[in-house]
Amino acid sequence: MAASPGDPGESGGGRLQREIRQNRPFHSRGQEAFLSLLRTGDVVKHRFQELFERAGITFQQYNVLRILRGAGADGLPTLEIGDRMIERTPGVTRLLDRLEAKGLVQRRRSPEDRRKVLCHISPQGLELLASLDAPVTEADEMVFEGMDVADLDTLIRILDRLRDQMEADTD
Repeated sequence: MAASPGDPGESGGGRLQREIRQNRPFHSRGQEAFLSLLRTGDVVKHRFQELFERAGITFQQYNVLRILRGAGADGLPTLEIGDRMIERTPGVTRLLDRLEAKGLVQRRRSPEDRRKVLCHISPQGLELLASLDAPVTEADEMVFEGMDVADLDTLIRILDRLRDQMEADTD
């Protein structure tokens, strides 16, 4: 049986080795899988970053706006926004400062606890997200167009298992 593209038995190294122009073999299949995961994430993220940059925001700012849209009228405190982000970042306050300066987010003191600041998406933020909904959905579909439902289910299950393992190792 012939090796398929990306198989370790393929002459000249695997696909990732060629993409990153690495001449030596990987130390292990685990290292190759890790670097392949990072490379794939970067390629996919880059596609979305271009879309968000045209709208004048970053990937992380988009993530914050989606979180706040989902929170509804109640809004969320800053720390909870940070906990819900796809990419964890220590600079949530700075992200919110930038979004507020653009008029996309509003912050108010909680009436129940004046020490707590609640963040809300503004009407302009809702408009921006609405304008991005269709292009983001199209990009989502394009990224996975070559995969059927079973492939996607397998991918999701493997990634869930990997995150579970990584989170268990940090406990």
